[in-house]
Amino acid sequence: MGTYFNPSNEGFRKSAQDEIYIDKSGLLNILNKKLRAEKNCISVSHARRFGKSQAAEMIDAYYSKGCNSKELFANLEISGSPDFEKHLNKYNVIHLDISSFADDYTDNLVNEIKRHIFNEFKEIYPDIDYTNSTASVFKQVYDKTEVTNNGISVKTPFVIIIDEWDCVVRNFSDKPELVHEYLQFLHALFKSKESKEFLALGYITGILPIKKIKDESALNNFREYTMIDSKEFTPYFGFTEDEVKTLCKKYKMNLDSVKAWYDGYLINGQHMYNPNSVYQAMIDHRLESYWKNTSAFDTINTFITLNFDGLKDDVLNMLKDEKIKVNTDKFKNDFSVINSKDDALTALIHLGYLSYDNERKKAFIPNFEVATAFHLALETGNWNEIADTLSRCDEILWATIDGESDKVAELLELSHETYTSILEYNNENSLSCAITMAYFTAPAYYNVIRELPTGKGFADIVLIPRADSKNKPAMIIELKYDKDADTAIKQIKEKRYAGNLKGYSDEILLVGVNYDKETKKHECIIERYEQLP
Repeated sequence: MGTYFNPSNEGFRKSAQDEIYIDKSGLLNILNKKLRAEKNCISVSHARRFGKSQAAEMIDAYYSKGCNSKELFANLEISGSPDFEKHLNKYNVIHLDISSFADDYTDNLVNEIKRHIFNEFKEIYPDIDYTNSTASVFKQVYDKTEVTNNGISVKTPFVIIIDEWDCVVRNFSDKPELVHEYLQFLHALFKSKESKEFLALGYITGILPIKKIKDESALNNFREYTMIDSKEFTPYFGFTEDEVKTLCKKYKMNLDSVKAWYDGYLINGQHMYNPNSVYQAMIDHRLESYWKNTSAFDTINTFITLNFDGLKDDVLNMLKDEKIKVNTDKFKNDFSVINSKDDALTALIHLGYLSYDNERKKAFIPNFEVATAFHLALETGNWNEIADTLSRCDEILWATIDGESDKVAELLELSHETYTSILEYNNENSLSCAITMAYFTAPAYYNVIRELPTGKGFADIVLIPRADSKNKPAMIIELKYDKDADTAIKQIKEKRYAGNLKGYSDEILLVGVNYDKETKKHECIIERYEQLP
């Protein structure tokens, strides 16, 4: 039992015995089918905090000869597999977290990785020639495991797990010699002549899909699973809808609210929730943005402030729930090589700050939590023309709830002026955009239902308070252009829009907004509507 060679199952034990644990051991059924297969190398590139490290610890616990995990897996899905015990703790496992080495070593990175592995080998196999190549050392260890059972010679192959494999490629792009040496080390583990004998399974995780470096081919034999296409791995990274429903029931949390905050990652047609955020929300029994504890602001700003043609418009459109066409094929899988709007948006998809509809080839902001990360990033970035408007979104929401119609009109005017100067829209669309962005924070409390303009007027915006926001009124916002706010209120009443909200809220606000093209002034009327029994 070592740190890198045949690790224990303690990491996974802590996760499996945590207050909240979602059984993802079905992933092992997939990996078991790839053991010793021709395509036995797997690359999982997913956003941070999507369960990659926990999955790696589970793989340790299942395959490593350094522990006995039968009891640990006894009540999990994998235990029902006919091959459960066939592979349980039967392999020599190597587990490396490359980011920990990169933090401590630079110039001698690869030598230090090998030194740590070989030192643990030496405790069991002291008579191996450790001056030979990496592949040769692994092959010697493999040969030393040979035993004969009933006249049949059997050796113990390796399962090699490398977490954060791509941090060297990402962080040391200015040191090509180091990157080359590192990729040669990976080649020895996963693609050398010797590795074809000693390798049962290769499993690497990272943030970015694999990038080919010039003529390097160390990793071109890996099958890739990404935020764009996870194939059969999709349900094992992130929380599924059914898993979140179960958690909400247990922790008495409102599913609609949790969905608005943390759902929205559409991967291979499946809606996936951010697992770390859902976990924290259940433990804290509070919905908030847990991205604030990450490098979200700096990361988003890195790409959106590049300000490629049309990027600003696209970001604003996504903030008001639109989907944007993106060509993800052009991206070079390298954060240091961002040459277009498509590159910037694709990078944000892989980082988890955008979701991607693979069928329609469109990107979108997945949920309110990520939208708030964009919101705060824009405020702290150099998009000064929208920073002030975004910072006052809560103010306009509460002014509406409090019936302060003059203040609402004033803030809507500020919003309209801001977005009209940015987006080259006609007045109908710019007003709709302004209203949507002005009520940017409403999804924290409301289900927001929008209808697009038809060309004959402006569609309603309806805000329905979720079950955990019952103290807030429902709202019907009707927009008019070159008429008056009274007309908007009359239309709400005449068409009996409020009738559709019966049962959602004891109190309904009717909000009529008019924009005067000549004066560029906004008028607002707010009436409280009492539901009939």
